[in-house]
Amino acid sequence: MTAPDVTDVNVFDQAAARHLLHLWDDQQSAYVAHRDLRFEAMTDVLRLHCPDDLTILDLACGPGAISDRVLAGFPQATAVAVDYDPILLRVARGALDRYGSRAEVHDVDLVADGWEKALAGRSVDAVLTSTALHWLAPEQLLRVYTTLARLLPAGGVLLNADHLRYDGSAPTLRDIASRHDARVQQETFAAGALDYSAWYAEAARHPELAELAAQRERRFADRPPQALAPLDFHLAALRTAGFAEVGTVWQYLDDHVVFARR
Repeated sequence: MTAPDVTDVNVFDQAAARHLLHLWDDQQSAYVAHRDLRFEAMTDVLRLHCPDDLTILDLACGPGAISDRVLAGFPQATAVAVDYDPILLRVARGALDRYGSRAEVHDVDLVADGWEKALAGRSVDAVLTSTALHWLAPEQLLRVYTTLARLLPAGGVLLNADHLRYDGSAPTLRDIASRHDARVQQETFAAGALDYSAWYAEAARHPELAELAAQRERRFADRPPQALAPLDFHLAALRTAGFAEVGTVWQYLDDHVVFARR
């Protein structure tokens, strides 16, 4: 499952960045069962609804997993990828460098007012995000959704892939989903995938990335993980934000791809 080792950790080039992106994909597959299927659902929506030369906003892009898939699958597409983690930003820049001017990567804090100014007024056809917005508190998430509703043109779409946990009204499903998560993680880590902390340790083997660790720690020091909001909250927040149509385009247990059309 893991990608070949990169021997010279002192050189952080495109190959090293893509190696870390592959390791990230392996790592995330432990936490998200059938992760590739959620991405297939997202790209199917783009292919059936958006122009071939679409521009996507990859929100909280991590090391560039969504942008990489969209740019590879849509040769005329462009991607604007944003994140706040300096290590992930550096990996994304290196991993997406192969696409030249079709890919932009920006340092953006979604909690800050006016974060959308990083787009410099450019139009986007779709916003995609994966396993990221659960870091936001409910009021922060509503503000982000409201900003995105203003950014997108009529017909533009938002696709948010994330764990949206069952609440107390579905205790059996909540238990099944929890035990399924544990089983998938056990099997995937046993097959050689890194866990979340081990991935960052691997990244820190590169001196250029290790130098960013202190900055990363400062940025997230006052941002503890949030309680995961259920699906109903996301759908209600998207309606409140101004989206005309909301729903889901994919689900596996408590893992969803939420859809919203402007």
